[in-house]
Amino acid sequence: MQQPTRDAQPVSPMAAGARTTATPAAHTGSILEVDGVTVRFGGIVALDGVSFDVAHGEIAGLIGPNGAGKTTLFNCLSRLYQFDQGEIRFEGTSIQQTPKHLIAAIGVGRTFQNLALFRTMTVLENAMLGCHCRTRSGFLANAIRLPVSRREEDEMRNTAVHLVEFLGLTNVAQVPVQQLPFGTAKRVELARALASKPKLLLLDEPAAGLNHTEVEKLLELIRDIRDRLQITVLLVEHHMNLVMKVSDRVVALDFGRKIAHGTPAEVQNHPDVIRAYLGGKAT
Repeated sequence: MQQPTRDAQPVSPMAAGARTTATPAAHTGSILEVDGVTVRFGGIVALDGVSFDVAHGEIAGLIGPNGAGKTTLFNCLSRLYQFDQGEIRFEGTSIQQTPKHLIAAIGVGRTFQNLALFRTMTVLENAMLGCHCRTRSGFLANAIRLPVSRREEDEMRNTAVHLVEFLGLTNVAQVPVQQLPFGTAKRVELARALASKPKLLLLDEPAAGLNHTEVEKLLELIRDIRDRLQITVLLVEHHMNLVMKVSDRVVALDFGRKIAHGTPAEVQNHPDVIRAYLGGKAT
């Protein structure tokens, strides 16, 4: 994964939805509250009364062994899954009645474990797709190319261009995604998620399939997203070195239950976390 171009012009706050600052945002209250969330699939309990919060301006990590319930929780946050009990609040408001197609519009962006890109479309076109949740012109206005439609398309392109630059993708902006290596394609999906101008960005295993150098650059990029764009980040990740280095706080799940929540050092040394990963007793 390429490092963002350092000598490029700063991303335009209006173009990329950035609320730029030179320092990390202060943690003032919770942007996300997960309160007693339970999910059952038949007789299987995928999440069992999980509760935690994510503060504004925070990078939070969500860890756990395979089958711990991490992706299930992300799917609840995205409204892809309905939860049986509990509540999820975004900026103080329950999302339980929010239709899944409006989740991006309220300010929650997401990437996926498996790339969900339009492979025959270019990098720039894929990034522009992320802007659609912010458009207001309807089908008729777009069909007959009314001025409002043309203005919105120009704004979408401008946003996408700035994000492509921010993510170091300018040299492949006109290349179809299917021609790109995996690490580069993952940055394209990130560009599309950022184009929706999220307040909270959900990253689902962003380091999967990346080599050591790409992981180190990803770490810097996640910090840049928080610090320069002032976007709160919640990431699911199996790469422990990345999670512990980049996160302000970490939530650990095992068999659908929260077993630890605290600073990276606190979680890393928690006896239940050690048992979950190593299957033995803490020393």
